[in-house]
Amino acid sequence: MSEISIIELNDDEIIQHAAGILETRLRYRTSEDLNEPFSTPQVAKDFLRLKLAELPHEVFAVLFLDNRHRLIHYEEMFRGTIDGAAVHPREVVKASLKHNCAAVILAHNHPSGVADPSRADEALTRRLQEALGLIDIRVLDHLIVGGTETLSFAERGLI
Repeated sequence: MSEISIIELNDDEIIQHAAGILETRLRYRTSEDLNEPFSTPQVAKDFLRLKLAELPHEVFAVLFLDNRHRLIHYEEMFRGTIDGAAVHPREVVKASLKHNCAAVILAHNHPSGVADPSRADEALTRRLQEALGLIDIRVLDHLIVGGTETLSFAERGLI
């Protein structure tokens, strides 16, 4: 993209373009890379903050990963309202099998800007871990994006 076209873009278009570049970089890493794309929660936090932080409604997304934690596919699976989204574990399992992934990172945003998990968030995470565990797919993390703050279930010891 040339300098002139970047100047003509608004903030949302620039963020969308940056997220696309980051997704491409994460998807096409090779095994020779020194750092695996999703080897730490911070890498996933940075990626998901770009994707979800500005949305005015709740979205539940899944990062489907191979056995080296490289991105196979990012999908916003469920869209909700300003304070919730219905998530169907069956659909997450179906999509995981479709993408032939070895692991997933779950994510959703809180349009309120507060990244603290609710009891429903914790229960859903356990339910998805159980369902995906039956087919040998690991849940590496569940991230909640609330404005500029992103909470990691793994870092909090909730996974």
